[in-house]
Amino acid sequence: MASIETISRCILDLDTGQTLLAHDEDRVLPTASAAKILVLLSLAAGAARARDLDTLLDRRDVDPVADSGLWQHLRVHRLPADDVARLVGALSDNLATNVLIAHLGGVEQITADATAWGIHDPALHDIVRDRREPPHPVTLSSGSARGYATLMRRIARHEGLPATACDRVLDWLADGADLSMAASAFCLDPLARREPGAAVRLVNKTGTDRGVAVDVGIVTGPARSLAYAFIGHAEIAETAGGVGTAPSTADTTSRPAMLAEMRRLGAELARVATGSTGSAAASTAPGGDSLKIHTSSAVPGDMRSRIRDNFR
Repeated sequence: MASIETISRCILDLDTGQTLLAHDEDRVLPTASAAKILVLLSLAAGAARARDLDTLLDRRDVDPVADSGLWQHLRVHRLPADDVARLVGALSDNLATNVLIAHLGGVEQITADATAWGIHDPALHDIVRDRREPPHPVTLSSGSARGYATLMRRIARHEGLPATACDRVLDWLADGADLSMAASAFCLDPLARREPGAAVRLVNKTGTDRGVAVDVGIVTGPARSLAYAFIGHAEIAETAGGVGTAPSTADTTSRPAMLAEMRRLGAELARVATGSTGSAAASTAPGGDSLKIHTSSAVPGDMRSRIRDNFR
């Protein structure tokens, strides 16, 4: 059995950086696959430094890993680095992630890249594993809601990061198929995210593990553009099977409650981005605190247009 310990959250105005909603936002928590963004950013920055995205990468160079992703089910062993990254962005492909990590020189090099850009939160700690045993890191990644929201805002605005790399990461993430959490509020087609002329554009990355549910991203709407991060965490007693079983064994008692709360937060996110009328719904977090998104001026049209161009 498990119960939700917290859903930390942070929503930032994409233009001004103003904090619109925050709860437990500086608490560092396990974030599962969300930090795969750092892998994509390292690859994209390398491409900006002339690393060839047409280089063929071979999945047989790493150990097999199951769960999320498509490459493990395909017949082809080798794919261009660009296609491998697209598998990570669209389907959070675990095998593709490990292939990219090996190609980039390991977790240590990805951490060094992040540090050079001033990114200390979030952090990637390990490759993806079917099981975590001593002496493996206890979690794939960690971070705070503020750290992730700030990172997404920096990527969208090219702040202290290579501009071409930022745009490439947004492009890889733009086909993300997981709209099960906060992103569900926008009623987008998970298999056709790039509808021409759409009033709302959303790019997100999710993460799921035992007792963990994460949704981070950026959304541009007719009224406002936002960077957001929601991190759900539940305490789950370890079983005899050891630490860190595969995400497919996610606790069935905490996940429905976390998804319901994230979807409610997503509805508030959609309300602010689209400028729909009506009073803001108070957000009651575990512990009984009441939160509300505050209103302010809309993002300038030129900012919305520039960000939307990255999603086409």
